[in-house]
Amino acid sequence: MERLENQMKNQMKHSNTVPYPDFDRMWSSIQQGELRTAAGGELAAPRSRSRKRTAIAISLSVALMATPVYAAVTYDWSNLLSFRAGIETALEQGLGQTIEQSVTRDGITLTLHTAFTDENRTFLLYSLDPGASGKGKNIGFENIGLQDADGKLIKGYYYHQWNEELQVFQGYFETDWVLNERQAEMEFVVENIRFIGDGSQTIAFRPDHPETQTFEIQKDGIDTVTLQSFDQPGDKVLLNSVITFTDPAVQSNSWVRIEATDKEGARIKETETPVFGTPGASDEYSSQQVFSAASLRAEGTTFQLKYERTLGTADGTWSLGTSLSKKQLEDSSFRERLNIPITEVPGGTKIDEMIVTPTQVRLVLTREEKFTGAHYMNYKLDVGGKLLHGSVWLVPNQSNKTELRFEMAGLTPESLAQQPLTLIANHRVDEYKGDGRPVVRLTGISTERQTITSSVGEYPVTWTYYMKDGNLYVESSSTDSAFGGVNQTYYLDGKDREYGRPAILGVFGDGNNQHMDVYENYNGTEQELYIYNYTTTQPDDELRVPIRHGK
Repeated sequence: MERLENQMKNQMKHSNTVPYPDFDRMWSSIQQGELRTAAGGELAAPRSRSRKRTAIAISLSVALMATPVYAAVTYDWSNLLSFRAGIETALEQGLGQTIEQSVTRDGITLTLHTAFTDENRTFLLYSLDPGASGKGKNIGFENIGLQDADGKLIKGYYYHQWNEELQVFQGYFETDWVLNERQAEMEFVVENIRFIGDGSQTIAFRPDHPETQTFEIQKDGIDTVTLQSFDQPGDKVLLNSVITFTDPAVQSNSWVRIEATDKEGARIKETETPVFGTPGASDEYSSQQVFSAASLRAEGTTFQLKYERTLGTADGTWSLGTSLSKKQLEDSSFRERLNIPITEVPGGTKIDEMIVTPTQVRLVLTREEKFTGAHYMNYKLDVGGKLLHGSVWLVPNQSNKTELRFEMAGLTPESLAQQPLTLIANHRVDEYKGDGRPVVRLTGISTERQTITSSVGEYPVTWTYYMKDGNLYVESSSTDSAFGGVNQTYYLDGKDREYGRPAILGVFGDGNNQHMDVYENYNGTEQELYIYNYTTTQPDDELRVPIRHGK
């Protein structure tokens, strides 16, 4: 799924909203910033910055062969680095290890321009000239990363943009891997390039028909698409789609979604944040989109399956050897042990350590309890009155550790070291487990929609349940806006828990407390339901934690 995750990073510009997990073993997906959502249904455009374009000097006197050579091309990286302001700041300060080496294979040229290696991450700026082989509007790689002397490939995240003027892709590769020593010989490797274009298939979906509708695609590695529509409060319709594939590579590398257009051919925008590409148990994935019922059911509305398709490939390896060094950035980097308790949140949370480099500040949070969330949606670091905006990252294989990462926008470690520091967190979201007792009893289960109200904690929750296509659907919502929503329900079959599969995957802390679970192939007429967990939300709650007084 790495390629798909990177594409969604491309589309969503590092959105930090994610769907809630289905089970407790999936807890770690809550805070990771790699999701398939689009705020308000729009794909966020890169933040524009007015910059004087750097003059382009091209001095290539010989044809590039299949060995690394010097590449004297200077690029403007500002648009690419809109969400990596610490790297842009370091560039403006003249920092970064200049490499400027290229390799050409089959007319395709990969250039490694600049490297940033510090105590927080390794970050590489690269460009790729597709030459005459270039097709489509995007590219993808089967593998991209740093290869060490033992041949181990160190993977990470990549993101690139097409430079229309220069006819090259400008990109970056980022990994949490850092050097254990001050210098190491590494290879920057790209393997097997895919040239990507848009694919589209019209589907004869009828949104006014409540039954499940399945359409055979049998093209471009896609097998079927199954659509269901559900009426929602406020004259809205939830469109749930499930995609199956004939080619696993397409599933891993293509962002498949439903697009609705009106009779004029204009795209109909979602009314709420959609959730795309949730993986299923049988290698399918599902998406949820909410539309205005009037718009979706208007005469002349058409539906298309949109996806990325491979237009061509360039097999092979493009490899550039370089001696990475963290000496330059290491000289101004520092660590501080803090051990500051955050008593306002449960779990024995404390700010354990701060790591400051010329490109990024990381606050390392530890907890006595495992598998607890971050409790707040938004984080800022006040540095003497200047605010750095941060995001939450879980630390792999360390369930009691979380990192808050802040880009060093317009600051240096030296200036930060002299300023008072305060962590500011707002929009609190708390998670609670069910108490092991039934929360509601469903009776007379049939195809008729029925409602019943019960209490979850101190909050009233309305349950709507009905049968559809042999499955039991259970919807929940609350009129109390402080209730964040039920995250999953289950019933007991003997001592075994039978979990409902979430059919509506809300975005964590988005203010919408509606949820829907589906129990497939359900046969009963009565059922006691339990809650696995639920959340509460306080959008106006703010936490301020002093970290250090200025010097």
